[in-house]
Amino acid sequence: MRVRGDDEGERRRGRRLDAADLGAELGARATLVQFSSAFCAPCRATRRILGEVAGMVPGVAHVELDAEARLELVRALDVLRTPTVLVLDAEGRVVRRAVGRPRKADVIAALGEAV
Repeated sequence: MRVRGDDEGERRRGRRLDAADLGAELGARATLVQFSSAFCAPCRATRRILGEVAGMVPGVAHVELDAEARLELVRALDVLRTPTVLVLDAEGRVVRRAVGRPRKADVIAALGEAV
């Protein structure tokens, strides 16, 4: 796993993830990373919202990760609840983070920081 940040003391923002970390390619402009768990009802709604936004905005990818299967990454990123959503810029840097079911408008606004 390659979770990187410019400041080693920085725990949540500024870290960089790549395709090897996620098991999927990054979006050309931004990536929405969703940590989910099997019996999480808000995770299903979040999957739908993020999928819709990724489909609307060219160059944006949505990657959903099973938190239980990716415990090393969950711990490295301090993911404490599902769903947790990270917004990555084109280089894979975490620019925004949210916990819980997001509103579509908030996801679109967060993408503004990433692109």
